[in-house]
Formats: sequence, C-alpha cells, structure tokens
Amino acid sequence: MNDELEARIRSGQALSESMGNFHVTGWDAAHKTLKAAFTVRREYCHTNGTIAQGGFITAWLDAAMAHAVMHDTEQAQTVFSLEIKVSFYEKVGPGEGRVEGRVIRRGKRVAFLEAALYNPDGKLAAEATSTGILASL
Repeated sequence: MNDELEARIRSGQALSESMGNFHVTGWDAAHKTLKAAFTVRREYCHTNGTIAQGGFITAWLDAAMAHAVMHDTEQAQTVFSLEIKVSFYEKVGPGEGRVEGRVIRRGKRVAFLEAALYNPDGKLAAEATSTGILASL
C-alpha cells in the first residue's frame, strides 16, 4: 500500500469519499444532533441506477450516529454498533442527500442513538435506531 492511500485511510478521507463524500455540515450541542450531507451516486443504486441499495442507506445513518457521538464527546470517543434497526419509507435515488444523527442517551459504556435520512427530494426516506458500545479515540 502506498503512503498516500495509507494516510487517506487513517484520516477517514478514503471512507468518506467511498460514501459519496459524506461530510458533517452542523452540530447542535444542546440537542446532541449532528447534520451531514453526501452524494447518492448512480453506482450505489440498483434498478437501472435509480434506487440506492439499502446497505448504503444504513451506512449513512450509522455514520451520522457515530459522528454525533464523536461530537458529543469532543472527539474523545467513538461508538461500535451492537445493533441497528432501519426503517425504509421512500426511495432514495441519485443526487444530494442529507442525514441527521442524534445521541438519545450516553452512559459510561453504552450509547443509544437515532438518525433520519432525507432523499434528494427532501422527503424523510429512512430512520434508524442503534445501540452501541463506546470506545476511546
């Protein structure tokens, strides 16, 4: 592996790029809510490139919840998912999407989280809840 790729992997840049340039757009500390955006690329979609595969949707929801924990702990902790439940409501097609992740409750070792994903049309397309174990960064 070359040094540049290794640096991109270690920094999280490679993962962000592979998730449609997933990036944080805001943090509301009072409500423990994080906002992020990403691009739904056609190559993430089935049905002739029109509907995002559910695993990508789950990944965007999961990433928003993890980043909410990192922001809530001022980058001291992350979270490893123990379980995630996702409900799909609307199709998510190519374009710009957004997601909101929220820390519902954070204890010493366990966090309870939720997230909502909006499709490029701005409609609520999926929601998730998750339980995770906290880990130091």
